[in-house]
Amino acid sequence: MEELRKHLSKVNVPCVSGAGGPPIYKDECVYSYDNPETPTGLYVCLHSFLGFGEAYVREYANKTGNRIFLHIQRVKTIKEGADMDADAESEAGPERKITRLAIGVEGGYNESDMAKKYEIKDTYSIVVAPDLDKKLPYPDPELPMRVTQSVEAILAADSAIAKLEKATLMGTWDGEVRQASKYAENLQQLDNGKRIPPSGWQCEKCDLTNNLWLNLTDGSIMCGRKFFDGSGGNDHAVEHYRVTGFPLAVKLGTITADGKSDVFSYPEDEMVLDPHLERHLSHFGINMAAMKKSEKSMVELELDINQRIGEWSALTESESELQPVAGPGYTGMRNLGNSCYINSVMQVLFVIPDFQQRFVGTGAERYFSEFPSDPANDFNIQMAKLGTGLQSGKYSSIAENTLDTDHITGISPAMFKNIVGKNHPDFSTKQQQDANDFYLHLLTLLDRNSRNQTNPADALKFLLEDRVECLASRKVKYRTREEYSFRLPVPLDKATNLDEVREFQERKKAARESGQRLPDRDIVRHKVPLQACLESFFGPELIEQFYSTAIDGKTNAKKITRLATMPDCLMIHVGKFTLGDDWVPKKLDVSVDMPDELDLSNWRSAGGLQPGEEALPEPAAEEVKFAFDEAVMSELLTMGFPPEACKRACYHTKNSGLEAASNWLMEHIADEDISEPFVVPNNSIGDCAANQFVANPESLAMLMSMGFDERQAVAALKATDGNVERATDWIFSHADSISVDEAAPAANSSAAAASSAPNKTDYRDGRGKYRLVGFISHMGTSAQVGHYVCHIRKKGEWVIFNDSKVAKSQNPPKDLGYLYLYMREQ
Repeated sequence: MEELRKHLSKVNVPCVSGAGGPPIYKDECVYSYDNPETPTGLYVCLHSFLGFGEAYVREYANKTGNRIFLHIQRVKTIKEGADMDADAESEAGPERKITRLAIGVEGGYNESDMAKKYEIKDTYSIVVAPDLDKKLPYPDPELPMRVTQSVEAILAADSAIAKLEKATLMGTWDGEVRQASKYAENLQQLDNGKRIPPSGWQCEKCDLTNNLWLNLTDGSIMCGRKFFDGSGGNDHAVEHYRVTGFPLAVKLGTITADGKSDVFSYPEDEMVLDPHLERHLSHFGINMAAMKKSEKSMVELELDINQRIGEWSALTESESELQPVAGPGYTGMRNLGNSCYINSVMQVLFVIPDFQQRFVGTGAERYFSEFPSDPANDFNIQMAKLGTGLQSGKYSSIAENTLDTDHITGISPAMFKNIVGKNHPDFSTKQQQDANDFYLHLLTLLDRNSRNQTNPADALKFLLEDRVECLASRKVKYRTREEYSFRLPVPLDKATNLDEVREFQERKKAARESGQRLPDRDIVRHKVPLQACLESFFGPELIEQFYSTAIDGKTNAKKITRLATMPDCLMIHVGKFTLGDDWVPKKLDVSVDMPDELDLSNWRSAGGLQPGEEALPEPAAEEVKFAFDEAVMSELLTMGFPPEACKRACYHTKNSGLEAASNWLMEHIADEDISEPFVVPNNSIGDCAANQFVANPESLAMLMSMGFDERQAVAALKATDGNVERATDWIFSHADSISVDEAAPAANSSAAAASSAPNKTDYRDGRGKYRLVGFISHMGTSAQVGHYVCHIRKKGEWVIFNDSKVAKSQNPPKDLGYLYLYMREQ
């Protein structure tokens, strides 16, 4: 007690009554995934309210002088009879377990019944570092009042980790959390005398008797939309809306007494809640209290389709007897409701030695030993925490040789997700996101946080070389561009089974017209050879309306792309998400047989201008302007895309053609700023634009008003894409290392543009022979819905990582992946 009183002045009492209270990390260590259930428990500092595992307490205390901690230990025991309930639930089968495309919610995947199955008891004590073995029990009237007040406030407060998990836990794969429709309150209902029977419904425009929707304005019954697999209705309900404008419809067969019915709002284009559904149904003679569910909801139908088409089953290997594995490198990651895209990408990236060297072992300890005041919001520390957690094996265990989530440990990416998604319009939300977009976003963050350090993403960085030949003058120009993955197109017309696919589609159409459905085993998908995909990417492309400096006019040109460097690790992004013939985004149900061994040597560039070639004249300095490709702009506008979005597409794809621009639009059409006025950065082309960054004057003035000089402010805005809030944090973490060359940008000249070309010596290069080490797969209809899993080759065997579940793979679906990581053969 004497030692406790000696350090009493360092004890703080957190204010937990309002939103402005400090974050309290009382259920997870900020440097590891130790928690109160860990055998050594968790230590919460009574000064900073940071939580620590035993491995970090003493060093933290010595470094900061904060020596008083609340020690929390938790014991979890199975309640009597709880295991019998679990067995009963298991016998109920997947129909009872999985009814929603959601995680962490009732009826969803990985649902936790911990409170029902376990008795949880926490014990508390006070310790003064470094003597952790000497514990003062809590509560105890002998403890100083300030210590008691501090502990009481900590225990009463919501944990920072719990807040982060709660913010995402209710996220769903298909946006199932519904809002009340703005049309429900004052919905017009016609007095047309229509009365709807409790059963025996049929579409008023065809003979369909299922997937029927009752319009809540006029009582018409029409069939629903056609699903992506060809099943469903004939679109009569939506056609009725287009004619009448009547906004709300309820799906017959889903109406229940509790009001959990499928209600769709056509003008809002989403599933909604109708708070007055009982009254609206009563208008047409329907007694909601007497109704029972007789059809699957839209969520259940999508889940059923995903599982039925075979992709879901194949990717998760649900029909195989999977053997769980545990240990170093076999640690799963919990799904927070929508974080499977993060889980899969991070599992695969930490296969790369460069990531392990920087963020695991001695690399991690270098960050941990700094003990900054806010480690939870330090990117490098959270990367090191995640990497160490995945590779150590400390948080990887199984019991009873089962994949039941109650018997599997793993780590929660809540703190990591918070920092990588902060202030980002997509990754800070609760929605599912594209794994490739997240991969590129993470590499951007790595670059910003790798000053004066080796960037592990250098292992993935490579140069592509574009050779453009003016077909009028036969003169050429070469341009290199930096990439971290390349999008592999999938030419469906090159499938080896086109006749089978056509025959299958005809049988499917005939079956649909007769009201039947083909058996799952009959499904046929396009089988496209990898060689055809590579030839499509590296093959010649015709560029129309090309401005040639040789003839000072527009003509046609031919572009050929080659690999200028061969990186240590190559990420291949299979272009499964594309635009249909109706320009609606869709996912290709396609098989591309990706080999274990890949030789790209034939696609290496010859190295710039070759003997006998004549270079296209360089434009004068005043002519180095970006001009939007008029032909591509015209085509995109005809498709209905907003003008400013079309400009963005042409700019970001460097006028490389209609397909590239339309694919870019498909991936970015949901961006918040997609239709805002677009200004070409410095109106310069290529990589020169990034190097000649010009800060927004208002943002620059704001930062300088905070006391930063112009050199610091420009460098920070350049590193954070002009975001003032992030720029402030960036300056504080890089103030000592901002170099003079990051001040005002150079003048916009042709010499500056030439000097900005990527230097080949800055890129790793070697043999073009690679071996597949991991791949990420997606199941669902688009990148924003569905689920991600990954497969990784470990010690010569394939292992499936399905969030917290880790098991030996029996049938790795290498032909159905989305992102593939290849590593150079030694």
